[in-house]
Amino acid sequence: QVQLVESGGGLVQPGGSLRLSCAASGSIANRYRMGWFRQAPGKQRELVAIIQPGGSTNYAEYVKGRFILSRDDTKNTLYLQMNSLNPEDTAVYYCNAYHPPTERTYWGKGTLVTVSS
Repeated sequence: QVQLVESGGGLVQPGGSLRLSCAASGSIANRYRMGWFRQAPGKQRELVAIIQPGGSTNYAEYVKGRFILSRDDTKNTLYLQMNSLNPEDTAVYYCNAYHPPTERTYWGKGTLVTVSS
């Protein structure tokens, strides 16, 4: 069982930055694919970025060049550095952990990011 707790959301002006954190219970290094998804009001949940167990990353086109995903295995924590935020980035951001051998998926409760002037 993996528990995920997100933090770092809040209100930011357009063009600003935020860093989200996702603390995972237990050791996840090299065993789970980790990632961030988001869900805006009235829309489906969508992928933001993922990092494979081996460390390679993939980003959705709409965040490429603005968001940076990283992982600190010593702290069992996933980060999402979000720069050049715009109102379309407003959403609840969810941390995700996926275990390929068992196909188990875990979600955090989410953290709200609001981009508004």
